[in-house]
Amino acid sequence: AQIVQCYANFNPTDGTCSDILGQVSFEDCCMNPSYGYQENGVCKSCRRASWTKWSSWSPCSVTCTEGVRQRKRACYGIGQCQDPKFEGHIQTEPCEDISCCPENGNWSEWGAWQPCSVTCEKGSKRRKRTCSNPPAKCGGHCEGSDAEVEDCDTGVTCPTHGGWAAWGSWGACAGTCALEGGFPPEQKRYRTCSSPPPSTVPRGNDCPGSNTDIRHCTGLPFCAVKGNWGAWSAASACSVTCGVGKLTQHRRCDNPAPKYGGQYCQGENTQTQLCIIPTNCPANGQWTEWSEWMSCDSPSTRSITCKNKLGRRRRLRDCEGRDFDGDFCEGDSVVFERCYDITDCKAGQDQQIPKAEWSEWTKWSYCKPDCGNNSKQTRKRECRPDISKYT
Repeated sequence: AQIVQCYANFNPTDGTCSDILGQVSFEDCCMNPSYGYQENGVCKSCRRASWTKWSSWSPCSVTCTEGVRQRKRACYGIGQCQDPKFEGHIQTEPCEDISCCPENGNWSEWGAWQPCSVTCEKGSKRRKRTCSNPPAKCGGHCEGSDAEVEDCDTGVTCPTHGGWAAWGSWGACAGTCALEGGFPPEQKRYRTCSSPPPSTVPRGNDCPGSNTDIRHCTGLPFCAVKGNWGAWSAASACSVTCGVGKLTQHRRCDNPAPKYGGQYCQGENTQTQLCIIPTNCPANGQWTEWSEWMSCDSPSTRSITCKNKLGRRRRLRDCEGRDFDGDFCEGDSVVFERCYDITDCKAGQDQQIPKAEWSEWTKWSYCKPDCGNNSKQTRKRECRPDISKYT
């Protein structure tokens, strides 16, 4: 068997092998068609023979008039590449970048000299020629320059034009603070037309521009802004829907608001006035105090006194004071609880007199009556016997 150098990758673009695996037989290496192998120093592909893509066209063989250009492709793989169109591995076609080659031209005669560049003392003058005898063709040119310059002397003395001397120092600022949103105070400096002064004969020009320079002062604090009240707001709705209430208006110290240490607005920011809604206000109902617990009984048993019989007791309360569509009292007007009737029971042979403990105090009631010097609040607690013997 033929021994070859086997590679894990074959690049069909440039026909190179990479990622060497080692020496094996040709048959073993080419079990994978994506592999490549080296034979007589040339890298070859294990795949079935196929053409690469055509390369890009080469540059035209000449830079002007008609030439030729080429493109190529290669056949890599085992066997022969199919070529039904007989295109081969090289294609040639005509090309033409520029239809004609450059030809240089010749200069025309020099034109007349232009006037001297100055009207006094010494300057320069110039003349020109054109590339037109004959003109250049296809991007050609004429050798040399199209212009010629030489000195000229007018024989006239030039006037001395005025020049500005250096600026003087800045003067003091016109103010000590800056208005917010406005222009800051200004300061000025001056200069003289004396470096040099304009000549008299011949008459020189005065200095151009102004002899005064103005700038805004920087680094100044903002001027204090005193506050001023804005307009009163529209009156609010009456604070009540029945009886006597009030209307309220507000205003803000924002026209303008005080700034930078300015004084705040003087006076009040709120004003009120009475309003009357000619409707009686609804009075909500209020519960009375709970009644005392009623006796413990059982509808199904004639007597449960001093017996291990479960009964129930109740207490009541009333909803008073509701008027003019006020709210009803929330909750129940009667409550029930389980009980045993052990009132005045005496200790017998099989039982002991139950011990009792005070319950927690209830919350304080509302003051009654609602006004006056004799109003009182009450709270209660219960003496609860130990009824574990009866449960």
